[in-house]
Amino acid sequence: MGDCPNIHAGDEDLLQSRNRRILEKCSECNRFKRDLSRFRDSGHPLAPVFSLVHSEYQRQKTQIESLVSFLDNKTLEVRFLHELGSVLQSSVDLEEVLSVALTAITAGKGFGMNRAFLLLINRDLGLLHGYLAIGPRNYEEANQVWNEIAGNDMDLQTLAQSFRLNKLNSERAKFHDILARLTVPLSETGHILVKALDGKHPVLIENAFNHPEVNPELAHLLGVDRFLLMPLISRNRRVGMIIADNCITHRSITQEDMRSLENFAFPVAFAIERASLYDRLQLELNRATEAGNKLKEQQEVIVKMEKMALVGRITSSIAHSIRNPLMIIGGFARSILKNTPTSDPKRDFIESIVGEARQLEGVLDEILNYTDMLYPTRDFWDVNQLVESSIRDTSDRLRAWGCESTFIPDTSLPPVFIDYKQVSYCLRTMIISDIDGHEGGKIDISTYLDGDNVIVHAVDTSVRLSQEALDAMLVPFSTTLELGNGLGLALCKTMLEKQGIPFNAQLLPEKGVEYIITLPTRKEEQS
Repeated sequence: MGDCPNIHAGDEDLLQSRNRRILEKCSECNRFKRDLSRFRDSGHPLAPVFSLVHSEYQRQKTQIESLVSFLDNKTLEVRFLHELGSVLQSSVDLEEVLSVALTAITAGKGFGMNRAFLLLINRDLGLLHGYLAIGPRNYEEANQVWNEIAGNDMDLQTLAQSFRLNKLNSERAKFHDILARLTVPLSETGHILVKALDGKHPVLIENAFNHPEVNPELAHLLGVDRFLLMPLISRNRRVGMIIADNCITHRSITQEDMRSLENFAFPVAFAIERASLYDRLQLELNRATEAGNKLKEQQEVIVKMEKMALVGRITSSIAHSIRNPLMIIGGFARSILKNTPTSDPKRDFIESIVGEARQLEGVLDEILNYTDMLYPTRDFWDVNQLVESSIRDTSDRLRAWGCESTFIPDTSLPPVFIDYKQVSYCLRTMIISDIDGHEGGKIDISTYLDGDNVIVHAVDTSVRLSQEALDAMLVPFSTTLELGNGLGLALCKTMLEKQGIPFNAQLLPEKGVEYIITLPTRKEEQS
């Protein structure tokens, strides 16, 4: 080992092969070159021949080493393209495809460009617009990113997944100012981006700041003097454009780089188009599903309306058939009651007839209101006037039970779009149902504006109800304390819902019940 200065640790096998030692070490040895020079100066007839053979050997050895290096690079490129193709072919998610594509352009294991911008075509607007970018904006960021990549030995797919999960949104935000200005109408055929897109071949721009075809604004926007335009074409359809440069290292972009990127652009363009079509298909599928659900809901509503209309016709017919004889009975009974002295033993029976007749008239009113509910007639009304009218209509019954009501109106409210008759009935029913059977009760009513809606807010803190009792009040015929107490608030809730008006009744934390009716101020809010 000590006799030859070119043999070091790890080269021990050369000591056993004189031929390999001569070919691999001696031909490059300075001692050998001195000996060869002395031999050439000696005038020996073989000296020129030997020198020629040695020179040719050196040249062929250099070529072989260059060819081996080229083949190694191509092998890596083929493996990279195979890995890239496998990822792109298996994905139909647009964000994933774009993450893989831009990561492949800028990763050291890929094409090693410093920065890449992706522009996509919007066919509806006729624009080529900036969509996504990746890369550093300064030397400090570049060193940080490169050190991070060097410390994590990840393959292309892992790098792309990491970029998508951790950096996609931040990269888009970081280059937002540039992406927003990278927008070109496709009608501007003279613009270098549109020309490259129409030409369907990569274009290497050099000396961009003085290039006759490059808009100075584009050159200053990118901030580099040399960049590559790579059109994305799929089946002769323009998909978008990739702009790549070496803004940090300023490494030259070679023709070999262009050819490699051109081979890469074809599967990327196809994958982008396929992912875009998949997104559109998914959107149309969601729309069709939503339309189908709405159609099903409308069919259910139609069936329900038909059933309700049938019930309405039956109840209206029965109510009108009963009303006339009932009014005659009630009228005669009230007339007899007026002429009957208090000492007459029959007066109690007559009062009972009058009371039951009045109760039956109330039931008929509810039934007829249910029939009217099927066909609401809406218009614009003053809500404060409506509440005041409802309170006046119930004042006699409130006084009879020793109850009171207060009303705090908002005088600046706009008109509400409602069926006046139905909402008025609901307010009267709500007041009566709330204080019914509770002597000395009190209900506080107020109105106020909430966005585009007017709120009618009623609170009674004098009653104690369980949640089951409140729920029962909102279900038809669930309470049977007396005849006619079966519809009440349930009918009101159904009436208001038919007009698209929310009606909420809920227990207060300590004591009492709160009612909220939300009235619209615009027609378009009605369902």
